[in-house]
Amino acid sequence: MELTIKNISLFLGENLEYIDKGYIIIKNGRIENIGSGDNKGSSNENTYEGKGILVMPGFVNAHTHIGDSIGKDIGVDSTFDSRIHPIHGIKNKILQKSERKHLINFMRSSVISMMRKGIVAFADFREGGLQGIKQITEATSGLSIKCIRLGRPEYYYDVSQDFYLNPKFPPDVIELIYNILNIADGLGISGANENTDNSLKEYRRIIQKKSLKKKFLLGIHASESLETEKKSITATGKSEVQRIVDNLLPNFIVHLTNASDVDIKLVARKKIGIVVCPRANGTLGVGIPKIAKMLSFGCCIAIGTDNIMINSPDMFRELDYVWKLSRTLEGSPISAREILKMATVNGGKILGINSGSLMAGMSADMIFIDKTNLDISPMHDPHVSIVHRANANSILNVMINGKFVDGDEFCCM
Repeated sequence: MELTIKNISLFLGENLEYIDKGYIIIKNGRIENIGSGDNKGSSNENTYEGKGILVMPGFVNAHTHIGDSIGKDIGVDSTFDSRIHPIHGIKNKILQKSERKHLINFMRSSVISMMRKGIVAFADFREGGLQGIKQITEATSGLSIKCIRLGRPEYYYDVSQDFYLNPKFPPDVIELIYNILNIADGLGISGANENTDNSLKEYRRIIQKKSLKKKFLLGIHASESLETEKKSITATGKSEVQRIVDNLLPNFIVHLTNASDVDIKLVARKKIGIVVCPRANGTLGVGIPKIAKMLSFGCCIAIGTDNIMINSPDMFRELDYVWKLSRTLEGSPISAREILKMATVNGGKILGINSGSLMAGMSADMIFIDKTNLDISPMHDPHVSIVHRANANSILNVMINGKFVDGDEFCCM
């Protein structure tokens, strides 16, 4: 089926160029043609008027943990480690004690919430081994949203105790990793401090072997807090980033909130993507990522909302937070357009999905914004209006793979 939308405003291409009056032709779930002015060559019967509407790429939420949706705001005043440590943290205890059906129901609620807020794709670091991947698969079943499921075995080392022994994964853990990759889209590893050099190398070897037939993603957390950085340097003589680059070489690293300039330059030089989660970092009190500096070093940066236990999955709020922080803390404000790219274009690139920008050949994943919405009208600077003022109430509809997300989908609990 072919659909044409005319007289519509849009953010065109990877640079999100604002077009006041343009057109979009959608066919078989993809953008067939798009541009400024009138498409006088189209004779499509399914032509719709887009006057008063701004269409933008759908949000790509590049890092989430939706498994902890059942534990919103528990332990809000606890320390960083006591809340989210993968072994002894409050989060892990909640996940261990919760019933499967409750976990899945709350995960599904979070996914529907993301769709309502314009998120068309998300990447989840899913705990729980094989069962964790099966749970998120069930939670997203029947929903249009694109879910990139990154699993991991619940098997951890303590770098301060095991570094010099440098043990490898036992055979049953290696078998489990292969089994996870049989049903997942890649691996989302906790961090360097929960791994020895040999276990990081093993993750890389397995991904490389599996990727001969199908592309798999590899992501890891690093430098989220000063404590984790200090632990790595004290135990190994290297920062988390240095160990990750030496042994793992992932597609992307999450956080880098407390990474040194040397480490950020190293990540840029190796062309490893960065996913920042500023609001989650702020909630935990661990600092604010140096996004302007990362950009100056040539890093490709995307945005994630991180743990739902500590942060709402709302990219509009993330955009506004980054925009204001950059103007306050870094001394070199980041443009609204650049921040929008982090929430759309860059996320699609880092995750390797055909989404995140409005160009011919891309999936028709987009948000339709009401330009007359009371919160954003009049739109004197469209990029700033979206970053600084828009919210879920500004959305008229969301499209994923060329189909509008309807009310029935939002209600299927």
